[in-house]
Amino acid sequence: MVLKILKSLPLVVGSLWLAPLAVPSVFTAENAVSAARQAPTALPRESDLKTVVIDPGHGGHDPGAIGKGGTKEKNVVLAIGLQLARHIKTAYPEMRVIMTRKSDVFVDLHERGAIANRNHAGLFISIHANALTRRDYYGTETYAMGLHKSEQNLEVAKRENAVILKEENYEQNYKGFDPSSPLAHIMLANYQNAYLTSSLNFAAKIEKQFTNADRVSRGVKQAGFIVLWTTAMPAVLVETGYLSNAAEERFLRSEEGQETLAKAIFKAFVQYKKERDGVGDTAGL
Repeated sequence: MVLKILKSLPLVVGSLWLAPLAVPSVFTAENAVSAARQAPTALPRESDLKTVVIDPGHGGHDPGAIGKGGTKEKNVVLAIGLQLARHIKTAYPEMRVIMTRKSDVFVDLHERGAIANRNHAGLFISIHANALTRRDYYGTETYAMGLHKSEQNLEVAKRENAVILKEENYEQNYKGFDPSSPLAHIMLANYQNAYLTSSLNFAAKIEKQFTNADRVSRGVKQAGFIVLWTTAMPAVLVETGYLSNAAEERFLRSEEGQETLAKAIFKAFVQYKKERDGVGDTAGL
C-alpha cells in the first residue's frame, strides 16, 4: 500500500540546465522517469549558480520546535536566513537571492521546493533548529536527501515532514503520504539522487565552518525530507542547534548566535561557489 501511495506522489526531477526540455515544478512518477532519460548525467557548471533560494523553516501558525525558554524555531531560522541572504547579496550583487518567506508566514512544504524550481535555482538552503525530549543533546547537523542511517535521522525527518499536517489540503498535495511511517520515509529517500554528491559536498563545508566558529558539529547526515525531495538542484537542510538544550537555546535566540551561524553558512557558500567555479583559494575561509 505504501508503495502504491508513493508511486502516486508528485516528483520533481530533471535539472535547471535542461534544454530544450521544460521541467514543471511537479512531476508524476511516470513523467519523471521519461524526463530523467532525457537529462544529461553531468552536473551543471557553476555558471548556472545564478540563483540561490534560502528557506527558513516553519512560520505562521507553525512555530516549529519550541525551547524550554519559549524560543520558537520559526523566529530563529528566519533571522538566520535573512542575515545569510544579506551576506550573499553583499558579496555577490549580481546573484538572485530568493527567500521562501521573509516574514512570519506559513509556506507549504511542496511550495518551498516549487519556488526554487520555478526560479531555476542552482542551490537550495533550508534552515531549521532541532529539538529532542532529552535536554543534553546539542550541536549542528546538515542533511542531504538520502536514506536514514540511524533511527535519530529518521526521527528528525519525521518531525520536519509532519509540517504537512498543518497544510489545508495535505491529503491532496501529498497523495496520502504518512509522515509517521518509517517505510514511507525510506522509500521517499530513494527518489532523489541526481544532486546527492553536490549536496553532500556543500553540507560538509557548512559543518566545517560551524566547527571553525566553535560550534559542536554532529556531522553530515542523510534522511528523507519532503522539502529537499521536491527540489531539482543541490539542496541541504541545516539544523542549526537544539532548542531543547538550554545553553544552545540561549545562543540560538541571541543576535550574536544568529549572526555566527549565518556567517558560517555564508563562508561555506563562498567555498562551494569558488570550488565549482574553479577559481580562488578557499583554504583561509
